[in-house]
Amino acid sequence: MSDPMRPPVSHHSPHSTPPRSDPPRPRAALRTAVVWEVLQEALERRVKATGRESLDVLDTGGGSGNFAVPVALLGHRVTVVDPSPNALFALERRTAEAGVADRVKGVQGDAHGLFDVVERGGYDAVLCHGVLEYVDDPAEGVRNVVAALRSEGVLSLLAAGLGGAVLARALAGRFTEARQALTGPDGRWGEGDPVPRRFTTEQLTALVEGAGLRVGSVHGVRVFADLVPGVLVDTEPGALEALLKLEEAAAELAAFHSVATQLHVLGETRGVDGT
Repeated sequence: MSDPMRPPVSHHSPHSTPPRSDPPRPRAALRTAVVWEVLQEALERRVKATGRESLDVLDTGGGSGNFAVPVALLGHRVTVVDPSPNALFALERRTAEAGVADRVKGVQGDAHGLFDVVERGGYDAVLCHGVLEYVDDPAEGVRNVVAALRSEGVLSLLAAGLGGAVLARALAGRFTEARQALTGPDGRWGEGDPVPRRFTTEQLTALVEGAGLRVGSVHGVRVFADLVPGVLVDTEPGALEALLKLEEAAAELAAFHSVATQLHVLGETRGVDGT
């Protein structure tokens, strides 16, 4: 499986990349690999459908470019919208180091004021990763990012999952906090919870469908990774690759969505598949 921690092959390269053995993947791949695989495949489908090698991609809340840089390395043009000047400064430095500064533009803004800084209906794909947890109105946030899509496009939506937080608190012996997260309106386990809001699969898919998209796929992210002791993954030979393969196998199974730390929903405009 490819992941955004490893530079992908650009569409603009005139030569194919020869087979090679994969280098060891960092632990960060556990947080990104499943999402990256789904996103990369979605972008490849859009390339084929449009006949254009370079797509216009909007990354809302894209920060320092964890996804924007790999997407740009594929040859696409990426606009990153983020409220943090520090994150955008880091993005500028990172794109320069990766050699994609000409394909990535950072602008300061947020999901609610999105069209103060970007074009409405101007993008083939929109990434909304780690944003809905922090906006005042998630439904409005989703409607805004969907309005940035062209008549045919895809939305990559990633948000904190309720079940993963409940399970993690329970396994840590924090049973009262686990129950509070489970029964509270926003999925928070207490005042010290750094995440303002969490979602179930049903809530996220309802938001996507309510904004006029159809749900293309749902994946659970970090189903096991946050529950496994780090020392085991770091010291046991082959443990990281084995855990990553387990995550990949479980990601599409609905039975595991309810305990995932994050949930990823791929939304598609009705015209993408001809419906």
